[in-house]
Amino acid sequence: MRIDDDLYGYEWTDYFENNCNSFFIGGNVGALIDPGLKSHVPDLLRRMAADGIDDKEIRYVINTHSHPDHFEGSECFNGRDVRIGLHEEELSFLAGAGGELYGLFGLPRPKVAVDLTLSEGKIELGGEEFELFHVPGHSPGSIALYWPRAKALFAGDVIFDRNVGRTDFPGGNGALLKQSIRTLGELDVEWLLPGHMEIIAGTDKVQKNFQTVIRHIFPYI
Repeated sequence: MRIDDDLYGYEWTDYFENNCNSFFIGGNVGALIDPGLKSHVPDLLRRMAADGIDDKEIRYVINTHSHPDHFEGSECFNGRDVRIGLHEEELSFLAGAGGELYGLFGLPRPKVAVDLTLSEGKIELGGEEFELFHVPGHSPGSIALYWPRAKALFAGDVIFDRNVGRTDFPGGNGALLKQSIRTLGELDVEWLLPGHMEIIAGTDKVQKNFQTVIRHIFPYI
């Protein structure tokens, strides 16, 4: 689904099977954010094709974190002319407890050829400038990607529509998650693009959502 100029969103709405929302930045960027579970990648690519996006336009796969429902599908892009990104701390996490998490879901640890090690700061993708934030709490190396031109925030599992990512998996930390949410809440965001649940559009609605989470969800984290 086209959201805005060069911005596409693919929400996961099946309540009976787990997967994440995926997003694509078109134009010269060609970045797929969170491909999801490997078994659902073919369907994702079909949905993108229906929007006129050829999978050869994918130049980057940017993973917000390494949990199976976001990261496993990255394996589908091994051996292609695609750079696969993951935060440096999440790489270490995946080599240990994060990789063991796959076994809890009956999945083998994926063999993903990560060749773009991410760290906090400005990052250029396809000639376009983005800001990358290290936002631990849901996992140690979670990242959020902010696109200033579109005022779009790809938040992963840090914050959702009136909710937050869980902190009871290995590597979770409630205090760090709160700090991460407060950091992201300072940005000028027109599109809040979460890893699950609905997209939030409009600066006022996005800010209201941050305040709702801080006031009503933080006491339970």
